[in-house]
Amino acid sequence: MLKYALKRLRETVPTTIGVLLLTFALFNVVGGSPALTVLGKNATAEAVEAFNRKHGYDRPLIFGELDFSSPAAALKVFDSQFFRFLGDLCRGDFGYSTEYNEPVADILMRGVVPSLSLTVPILLCSVVIAISLALFAASHRGEWQDGCVLVGSTALMSVNYVIWVLAGQFFLSYKTGLFPVWGYESAFHLVLPVFIGVVSSLGVDVRFFRAAILDEVYRPYVLTARTKGLSERAVMLRHVLPNALIPIVTYVSLSIPGLFAGSLLLESFFGIPGLGSVSVNAIHSSDMSVVRSVVVLGALLYQFVNLATDLVYAALDPRVRMEGRL
Repeated sequence: MLKYALKRLRETVPTTIGVLLLTFALFNVVGGSPALTVLGKNATAEAVEAFNRKHGYDRPLIFGELDFSSPAAALKVFDSQFFRFLGDLCRGDFGYSTEYNEPVADILMRGVVPSLSLTVPILLCSVVIAISLALFAASHRGEWQDGCVLVGSTALMSVNYVIWVLAGQFFLSYKTGLFPVWGYESAFHLVLPVFIGVVSSLGVDVRFFRAAILDEVYRPYVLTARTKGLSERAVMLRHVLPNALIPIVTYVSLSIPGLFAGSLLLESFFGIPGLGSVSVNAIHSSDMSVVRSVVVLGALLYQFVNLATDLVYAALDPRVRMEGRL
């Protein structure tokens, strides 16, 4: 398992560098001049030059000048914007926010905890509830219980995400006053946005998990388990569910970026000071250092999720580890 993990980690390195190179190109090449974005189109040439010199934008983009006359001169090939960008990331330096007048790393650190306190409960609750309902529906396949779960999940899928947010705020906060509609003063302020996040994703999750479970129900090993006299509950939990976890893990890993994007809306609607609200404010104020840092964090998070998913595959199915050795 350790050899497989090290192999997957090694394979992740070039992909991560490619992702960072693409992100760098989007913000430093395709996105136009950072100086004009921050200072405005009417900025003087002197102001633009001073801004570029201060933030290192006057350096070459990818590689510096080639000079092999001495070891010190040869190192100048790495004196470029891209390698400075990589070096700053390795040091945890994400730049300086022009909107907040403080390091971007400090802004992100303040937003990480509120974002995680929102997204992690949504992810865990939605997965647990969806798997439970999918197992229940698969256990009663073709019966009225299965039909009720299918109808309910289809109804949940039919409602737009924004409608869930607005309806939840209107009926559960404004009309009944059961939950606060704004703020992050206590854990109770997260109950309603977490509830909305879970309900809005439950329909799709249940239908996919039910299909993955039903794909295993009629396998020969399941029929063998039933002929041994095992109860339906034991068959579903001890035999069917473990073998259906690989497509479920794949689905969950692919839904994490969407969960991050969904939390952006929830944070904006409920006044939660997480990375979502930070991103929206940075886009409105053209604070490109913050926007770029959020994009980089999202890309690195996706890389980490892919790596973790492969390791979970190897833990669930030893054949994955064997294939990695071939």
